[in-house]
Amino acid sequence: MSTLLKLTQISKAFAGVQALKSVSFELQAGEVHALVGENGAGKSTLIKIITGAYQPDAGCVEIAGQPVQENDPGRAHKLGIAAIYQQPALFPDLTVAENIALGLEKPGGWRRIRWGQRRQRARQLLQQIGAHISPEAEVRRLAMPEQQLVEIARALGARSRMLIMDEPTASLSEREVEQLFRVIQALRSQGVGIIYISHRLEELSQIADRVTVLRDGSVVGTYSMAEVNRGELIRLMVGRELSAVFPKATVNVGKIVLEVRNLGCRQAGVRDVSLHVRAGEILALAGLMGAGRTELARVLFGLTPADAGEILLHGKAERIDSPARAVELGIAYVPEDRRRHGVILEMPVSANTTLAILHKIASAGWLDFKRESQVAATFVQRLGIKAASLDSPVAHLSGGNQQKVALARWLAAEPAVLILDEPTQGIDVGAKAEIHRLMGALAAQGIAILMISSELPEILGMSDRITVLRGGTVMGTLNRAEATQEKILALALGHPNESAVPA
Repeated sequence: MSTLLKLTQISKAFAGVQALKSVSFELQAGEVHALVGENGAGKSTLIKIITGAYQPDAGCVEIAGQPVQENDPGRAHKLGIAAIYQQPALFPDLTVAENIALGLEKPGGWRRIRWGQRRQRARQLLQQIGAHISPEAEVRRLAMPEQQLVEIARALGARSRMLIMDEPTASLSEREVEQLFRVIQALRSQGVGIIYISHRLEELSQIADRVTVLRDGSVVGTYSMAEVNRGELIRLMVGRELSAVFPKATVNVGKIVLEVRNLGCRQAGVRDVSLHVRAGEILALAGLMGAGRTELARVLFGLTPADAGEILLHGKAERIDSPARAVELGIAYVPEDRRRHGVILEMPVSANTTLAILHKIASAGWLDFKRESQVAATFVQRLGIKAASLDSPVAHLSGGNQQKVALARWLAAEPAVLILDEPTQGIDVGAKAEIHRLMGALAAQGIAILMISSELPEILGMSDRITVLRGGTVMGTLNRAEATQEKILALALGHPNESAVPA
């Protein structure tokens, strides 16, 4: 295989902070080379140097054996480098064909646009990667995985030899991930080199040839994927063993706080759900995509009120017909998509932290800013939120710290029940360990936690019991001691399991 990209002793500093320290990295033609590390390890800085957004302070960049001086995004594009980020960089009001054309056609003077040729070229590129998308569809109407495929088609049309994929599967279903992997294999067979960045370490063995681990701006090592497993990668990334990522503490569980009996909601597709969670207990909701886990959480929080069954809090039946009523009863909900529903990115840390308790820090319609700052400062210290100041917009924080702010908002309301939907999705291993420690601490305080997760290691590592859903109903509940990945998957797929116990 020929070497497409070679970085030698790359260093970069910002305002005295060393982001990269003598980093060396290679990408071969037809190779998928994974790049992993915690947030702040230097991955983003390295990618921006490759794409020409940043210039290195020291070191050499070679593309196809030729040194590249003073790289910039335009030159990187001409050299065959394309990047696909977690949030696709497409124009939502333009069609698929128009978006692809913008990445392929050279700017110039007045000329006639050949719309038929545009659509035909877009159709051919999409067919090459097995994407069944109409060239005339507006991008805003496409799902996230479809938008990613449009970007891949555009890169293919530009004859990109190097493709950078940054968290491409973060918001994809299992089926969509399989489709993306098929596209990656097709690109690899065409000699395209792919730099693959992902926090989902378990998927690297399926797709990557080699992996380079970054920690604190330095390369820990480059390995064949056959040489390392997930646990070893975590140790290399964070300098601690896998067990430290799931610090499950032993907590004496108390009385039943939340119980649902034969709960149903036609609008949400939830039917005949019965379960309970005790004070100090972490009950995991497991199941395949579309099993009804998030839908159940939304019913419990009053977003789509139940139309059948009962919800009991501390043994008393309650009608939860709105989020306001849920909060009043002591239920808090941290949703899956924190950037859209968990935090308000443009607002500062202080305002986000107190959104659920405005009635407590306001008087006669006036907000007590001093009290707001005091509450926020308490939770910043308690949760270890890393922010320049309380006035920093949440958008400036890392994913893990955004998740902590979302948690702080609801902890300020002193809930009895905390529903966490994918609490560690899209954050690095170190941040996951911090969130898991917080969960343990909250359980020790007597909070009943309902955790929804698609990661089986997280479910097995953090829960006391596991309730498995399928088609909006409960298939069975497993105790921590008896639960295995095989048993959970058997229930999720609808197969009877003798070890399952009633909820």
